[in-house]
Amino acid sequence: MNTAITKRPTSGLTRFFERDPFHTLQQEMDELIANFSRDWDGSPWTAAEPRPALDISETANDIQVHVDLPGMKPEDVDVEVRNNTLYISGERKEEREEKGKTWHRTERRVGQFSRSMTLPCSVNEEKVQAEYSNGVLNITLPKAEKDKTRKVAVTAK
Repeated sequence: MNTAITKRPTSGLTRFFERDPFHTLQQEMDELIANFSRDWDGSPWTAAEPRPALDISETANDIQVHVDLPGMKPEDVDVEVRNNTLYISGERKEEREEKGKTWHRTERRVGQFSRSMTLPCSVNEEKVQAEYSNGVLNITLPKAEKDKTRKVAVTAK
């Protein structure tokens, strides 16, 4: 009885597992450092730009946007509409009194923010309204006449 094992051709998966793991790790580290040094502009390391959460909805007559901006003042927020795009920007300022306090955690983000979104239809830019209440910015964007939903009456003959 012949018990010799025949050698099969090496598959791609086998070649993957036969690689030197330290060589692979070195390549990945080199790529990580190269990407970091290419993307870093020399500015201080900071958290990502704060982006307030928002909801967008549509009715027959308007587009409504609700943006969470807790602790902000209306004068610190700018709302613009141009070329069928809504722009929301502002700055959340840090108000911290340092005397006699030891900080154990600071998670609330401060700094400038901006959001922009293309609107799903044309709006009447002259009639846009923005109201700030209880930490939520509510923006109402009336649809342009040509984009309003029109109900057509069906008649019988």
